[in-house]
Amino acid sequence: MKLGILTAPFADQSLAEVADWAASAGFKALEIACWPASGTQTRRYAGTCHIDVTDLSDAKAQEILAMLAAKGLSISGLGYYPNPLHADADHRKAVIAHLRHVITAAAKLGVCVVNTFVGGDRSLTLDQNWTRAQTLFPDIIAHARDHGVTLAFENCPMIFSHDEWPGGHNIAYAPRIWRRIFAEWGDGVGMNFDPSHLIWQMIDIPRFIAEFGPRMVHVHAKDLMIDRDGLYENGVMSLGMGWQVPRMPGLGDVDWPAFFAGLYRAGYDGPIIIEHEDRVFEGTNDMVKRGFLLARNVLQPFIT
Repeated sequence: MKLGILTAPFADQSLAEVADWAASAGFKALEIACWPASGTQTRRYAGTCHIDVTDLSDAKAQEILAMLAAKGLSISGLGYYPNPLHADADHRKAVIAHLRHVITAAAKLGVCVVNTFVGGDRSLTLDQNWTRAQTLFPDIIAHARDHGVTLAFENCPMIFSHDEWPGGHNIAYAPRIWRRIFAEWGDGVGMNFDPSHLIWQMIDIPRFIAEFGPRMVHVHAKDLMIDRDGLYENGVMSLGMGWQVPRMPGLGDVDWPAFFAGLYRAGYDGPIIIEHEDRVFEGTNDMVKRGFLLARNVLQPFIT
């Protein structure tokens, strides 16, 4: 395993600057954020572009790889997390086009994983979303396979308000949906696993790893704290609003020894990438770095 970070929180720093700090802090891998260079940040930690994948020459790719190698860093994956199943057809077309660019860039960089979302249209039922996914994703998955890349979906519901159940903005959140994904698309896809999203759904993490561990090709380390007062006030029918609180690893309710035990039993030996969404450690780059360092110290003893 290699411990690393997702570069998304450092939107105002270059990849070389992020790499310098990550290497100095003892990290070994980067998941590089690859949103469109001309895009805007529409949600927290989304919109960061550390590689312009629409204009990546072979020479530039080799320059990036040499720069990272000189610092002892590898690329765990390229990250782009849009909504390919969005209600607006033009939006779907734009994000899918960029996703294809990310896949092509990954191949130039020798990176075998691109992390993304299945997506979801909150106005549709889960089954209707799945029908749309079946029409859109085969071509994307074929494009990835042709480039030696595995498309890795994250298990995040992407629910931000009370009226977005059952799909939110990403339908790949629960075991019954993941079974469909793997049955339909086989080895062309994998899972980018984040345990924090199971906490507030009350899904058993060790059981989930036991079932899907062999299909995990990338892992995010993020914690989540259930605010018991908020849960009491709002109840589970509020879909996490007011009581699910993203935290740095070690500050929430994920049982990290059990988490790593499950990964090792499942044979997972890939990257462990810290994803930062903790509001306590925001506001300045120094605070963001402090959060990453805290997480490093919690997780490092489990990494061999």
